[in-house]
Amino acid sequence: QVQFVESGGGLVQSGGSLRLSCAASGSIPSIYAMGWFRQAPGKQRELVATITSGGGTGYGDSVKGRFTISRDNAKNTVYLQMNSLKPEDTAVYYCNAHYGSVSFASWGQGTQVTVSS
Repeated sequence: QVQFVESGGGLVQSGGSLRLSCAASGSIPSIYAMGWFRQAPGKQRELVATITSGGGTGYGDSVKGRFTISRDNAKNTVYLQMNSLKPEDTAVYYCNAHYGSVSFASWGQGTQVTVSS
């Protein structure tokens, strides 16, 4: 089964930037998009950004204009560039392939992002 390993999180001040990486252990059917999700304490996991196999992207309203998702198919890696970070971006960030609301694989450990005010 494909596994995803997230990295790049950390502690950053408000207004700062981080770049997250997600490495997949195998290939993913092209029907699935790759997504970055996040879960803050006491809240449900939410989709933050998504990118299709063809490169089409979509973003949650709260991150539009600040976050950019990209992928390197040769490396089976997806990235999330996060700029102008806010304290409300604090969460554990996960990646997964998804088809609508259906996830392709089990969730990994995620990477913690903490934004201080």
